[in-house]
Amino acid sequence: MRLFVAIDLDDAARAAIGDEQNGLMRAFGRKDRSLRWVRPEQMHLTLVFVGNVDDGRAASIVEAMEADIAAPPFTIVFARLGVFPPYGAPSVLWLGVAAGVCEAIAVQRAVAERLERLDVPRERRPYHPHLTLARWRTSKPSDRRKVAEADRADEAARVGVASVTLYRSSLSAAGPSYAALARARLSG
Repeated sequence: MRLFVAIDLDDAARAAIGDEQNGLMRAFGRKDRSLRWVRPEQMHLTLVFVGNVDDGRAASIVEAMEADIAAPPFTIVFARLGVFPPYGAPSVLWLGVAAGVCEAIAVQRAVAERLERLDVPRERRPYHPHLTLARWRTSKPSDRRKVAEADRADEAARVGVASVTLYRSSLSAAGPSYAALARARLSG
């Protein structure tokens, strides 16, 4: 099964980010089919992508992710647009974390260390907390200019973080679906 650990968004944050997406769709042109938008109900802030694991290993990961994390609850504020990769034609349009970055990185590190003990390799790239809004099917370097023109410094949404969730992801032609398997409470 395919697993990942993420910070959940509440309904108010999902609605606010959905509004942000609607504004971006207008800015990019509603008929622009080069962007595949993430549905707000599927949004989450990924901390660790585990990948495909067998059932026995998944059971160990579920058990590990049911234990509290020694970090205090915190608030994330989403603002500012960005793209990956940093140069050339973009492939991912994201909404950044303007407040709560250090806390999100600390929680991500704690989760990665916990999972590393179960032979889940750490990501080599530094963790950059962000919320994926859309992925380009096809893009060009000039799409970066559209993102810069659409960006505003205003807060798009905020969410209180008191736990992280281990999810199973199932892929299909209709898109991904997620099922929560375990929740680790922030108890610091």
